[in-house]
Amino acid sequence: MAKKGQKFEKYTPEFRHKVVMEKINKGTSYSTLGKKYKMSWKTIDSWVRKYKRQGHLEEQKRGRPNQSEEVDYKEKYEILKKFLESLEEGEQEKK
Repeated sequence: MAKKGQKFEKYTPEFRHKVVMEKINKGTSYSTLGKKYKMSWKTIDSWVRKYKRQGHLEEQKRGRPNQSEEVDYKEKYEILKKFLESLEEGEQEKK
């Protein structure tokens, strides 16, 4: 678990790829790679699993995408109004 105020190391995609390829191609152990590059073997393990699963190590954006379009409430209101009317018509047809 991260501690308050802890700084995290940022690794370049080229460095990550280099470490992963060394593990996959040469079969070097995680602990040896961890000692060589002064990092946790578990980090290398997660990079290797991600590479095998996705085929790349590129970072993906997290969170909700930005809405670049303005919200048109009037248009949404009209759509909902028509939907409610169609539901009421369906209820009347059942009776």
